[in-house]
Amino acid sequence: MLGRAMAKAKIKLVYGGAGIGIMGAIANATLKAGGKVTGVVPSFLTEMEPQLDDVTELIKTDTMHERKMIMYDMSDAFAVFPGGIGTLDETMEVLTWRYLQVHAKPIILVNVDGYWNPFITLMDHVVDQGFASQETRDQLHVVDSFEQVLPEARKAVKELALV
Repeated sequence: MLGRAMAKAKIKLVYGGAGIGIMGAIANATLKAGGKVTGVVPSFLTEMEPQLDDVTELIKTDTMHERKMIMYDMSDAFAVFPGGIGTLDETMEVLTWRYLQVHAKPIILVNVDGYWNPFITLMDHVVDQGFASQETRDQLHVVDSFEQVLPEARKAVKELALV
C-alpha cells in the first residue's frame, strides 16, 4: 500500500538497497507501481544480504557512514519501520541531528502492532530523567500503520513551514 501510494504521489523512495524485509517489500511495491527507488548500500553489505537489483538508481558506498550521509542528504523525511540494530542506529542518528538542528526533517516512527512501544517508553524515560527535553521526544511523530506515513509526513512538513 505505501509503495503504491509513494509511486502515485511521485515520491521517490530512498532506502538501504536490500531485497528482503519490510523495506525490500516497500521498494518492490514502489517499483511495481511505476515509482522511483534509490538504493544506497555499502559494497561489503552486498555479500551479506540480497540486494534489489532493479532499483531506479543504485549507489554503492565504501562505508556505513557514507551510506547514511547519502541517504540523509537525499531524503526529505524519515519513516522508521520495525527493524533491527541498524534501524535503531539510523533512527538515533537522525534524531540526534534533529536535536542539534542539523536538519528539520520529519521523523516518523511506524509503530505497527506496538513494535516501537518499548523504544517510545525509553524515550519518555530519558525525558523524565532530565537527559532530553520533551521537545526532543516530540520530534518523533508516531503512527500506527503504513497508511498513515504519507499523511503524517505532509502534516509534519506543513508544521515545519510554520515554524
